[in-house]
Amino acid sequence: MTQPSIYQQVLDPAHRADPYALYAELRKTPVTREDDGTYVVSTYDEIFALMHDPRVSSDPRNHPGTSHAPASSEQGQQGLPLSFINRDPPDHDRLRELAMRPFGPPCTPGEIDSMRPWLAEVATGLIDKFAGKNRADIVEDFAYPLPVTAICKLLGVPLEDQPRFRQWADAIIETIDPATGTFEERTRKKDEVNAELGQYFSGLIDSRARQPGDDLISGLLADHGPHGPMSRGDILVTANLLLIAGHETTVNLITNGVLTLLRHPGLLDRLNHEPGLVVTLVEELLRYEPPVQMRSNRATVADIDIAGTTIPKGSPLSLMLAAGNRDPRRFGDPDRFDPDRTDNAHLGFFGGIHYCFGAPLARTETQVALLELARRLVNPRLVTDPPPYRPNPELRGPRQLLIEYDAVAPAGQEAAHAVSPGAAG
Repeated sequence: MTQPSIYQQVLDPAHRADPYALYAELRKTPVTREDDGTYVVSTYDEIFALMHDPRVSSDPRNHPGTSHAPASSEQGQQGLPLSFINRDPPDHDRLRELAMRPFGPPCTPGEIDSMRPWLAEVATGLIDKFAGKNRADIVEDFAYPLPVTAICKLLGVPLEDQPRFRQWADAIIETIDPATGTFEERTRKKDEVNAELGQYFSGLIDSRARQPGDDLISGLLADHGPHGPMSRGDILVTANLLLIAGHETTVNLITNGVLTLLRHPGLLDRLNHEPGLVVTLVEELLRYEPPVQMRSNRATVADIDIAGTTIPKGSPLSLMLAAGNRDPRRFGDPDRFDPDRTDNAHLGFFGGIHYCFGAPLARTETQVALLELARRLVNPRLVTDPPPYRPNPELRGPRQLLIEYDAVAPAGQEAAHAVSPGAAG
């Protein structure tokens, strides 16, 4: 029986709780080739270089063996355009600029920060529901509903429709999970859910065209600048992208944050008394436990020489972001969580022209979430460590994170912490 490669072991759900020893093994050979032709890149400098290399394509039609239309077509599944994260320049740049204009910096720099008080209210309301109990699931009860509510607010989704969005988001995330059926079954399910989402967003676009609001869809429809407005198809796929990409990664980031804080005695109490620490703490979290561990949807459109290896044109790439984030050649003492770390140029939000579109929102949501939990929960502790993880190797995060606590402090008052690390039994 052939011994699985280090990369194959990373993909194995059995290693999801702690893949970092495997990443260290991968870094011993910065670029490796898998039997299927995939080139796996695991060291910081090489990943950084490829993220900024125009010879690396994000367009799935450039991937070997793809069944998509020829590269001259802009159509993706169901006749809709590809989303801008799956396009290369110049289309990517034009569409990303249009999407950014009503969303946040640099075009509307105060848009996301102005949401901070509202996000704190949502987080407070969720934590209020913890009162009268001594146990909660951070995923189900907190980390999941917060970003879904935020994305729906940005898109202008009416409050009464938000439960439907959660069902759609769950269904699409399930289709990303390789453990949930065959590829054909997952593809069919994804098409069904996307069709339902497309129908919903079509109605929402019609509504905003008749009566604009202050939401993202209204902004995209009203942009008559040199590159606007977006086509109806592009608005549909952009809204879909924001719902999914802006939700699942933030759920994992918040959950990984709570898990990391409870594994480090004293940090919650320090955060409670030094709220300004949350900025660098979240950046360190993005380095230490990034919600997106790798990006495997890239391919080369020319030969690339890197780290003594020539990656041929037409080769699929897997960029191991979490491995690069713990590269000792770039970060001192990389396996230690250090919220005071400086010069923290992590890869948690990718980089280059495909730097995470939702990074400002994810940062703000996670900062608010961790601060509110630090203020309100008295003596929180983990019930099980490690917790059960979702099997997906790219979007890594606990499926459930049970915690116990002694009490919930009233809103506006500080919790008195006596944080106990590890399992509660």
